[in-house]
Amino acid sequence: MASERPLTLKGKLAIVTGASRGLGADMAWNLACRGANVCLTYVSEKSTAAVQDLAARIQALPHKPSAYVCRADVSTVEGPQQIIDHLLEARGHNLAVNILVNNAGVERVKSLAELSVDDYDAVFNLNVRGVILMTQTVLPYLQPKGRVINISSVAAREGFRDLGLYCASKAAVEGLTRVWATELGHNGTTVNAVNPGPVQTEMLDKIPKEIVNMQKQRTPVESRLGMPQEISDIVSWLAGDESGWISGQAISASGGYAMY
Repeated sequence: MASERPLTLKGKLAIVTGASRGLGADMAWNLACRGANVCLTYVSEKSTAAVQDLAARIQALPHKPSAYVCRADVSTVEGPQQIIDHLLEARGHNLAVNILVNNAGVERVKSLAELSVDDYDAVFNLNVRGVILMTQTVLPYLQPKGRVINISSVAAREGFRDLGLYCASKAAVEGLTRVWATELGHNGTTVNAVNPGPVQTEMLDKIPKEIVNMQKQRTPVESRLGMPQEISDIVSWLAGDESGWISGQAISASGGYAMY
C-alpha cells in the first residue's frame, strides 16, 4: 500500500493540479505517503467534499504531512497565480516549492468535422496553456533540484480516432517537457513527462470502448488496464532524489503497450 512507502520526500512541498479524483488524487496521496506536504488543486464545486476528504486522510498519516486545498481553474489565465497566492498565505513569503505535478487535463471525443473553436479552447487552454502558465508561476519559488512532472499520455504518439485535440495537446506537453529540461537543468532541476496507457479511472469512461479494448489486447503485461498506484509510484520516484539523472524524458507507463 502507498501508505507504507518510505519517507523519501519528507519535508518537501508538492503541488498537484487536478487532485480531486482519479490519477491526480492518487498521485497526491502517494506523494504524501512518502512524506511530502501537498497542495491539492481542483476546479469543480461538486469535488469539494472529495478533495477535503483526501486532505483529511493525508493529514491523518502518522508522519503528519500538511495538505492545502485550493479551488482554482488552471485553464484560466488567473488560476495558477491563485494557487500560489493560496500557498503564500498558508506558508508565508518564504514559499519554497520542490515538486510540481501538472496533472489536470480534459478531452473532447469528436471527429475533425465536428470540432469547434470552443472545443479547441477547452482542451488546449487546460492541457497546454495551463501547463505553461502553472509552471511559469511556480518557477520563482521552485527550489534547486526541483522536480517538474508533466502528465502526458500514450495518446501523444498515437492517432486515436476522434481524439485529435487530446492527442495533439499531449504531444505538445512532450515538446514542452524536453525544452524545459534544457532550460531548467542548470541547478539540478529535472523535467519529465509520464505517459500513462489506459488506467482504471473515471476519465477512461469517456474514451470510446473500442479504443480501450484495443489497448488492453495490445498490452503485453497481463492484457489489462493499469491501476492508479502503478502510475503514482512512477511519479513519486521522479519526484525524489533517486531520479536526479533522468530529465527531458517521456516515460511510457503502459504495461508495454507503448514502447519508446
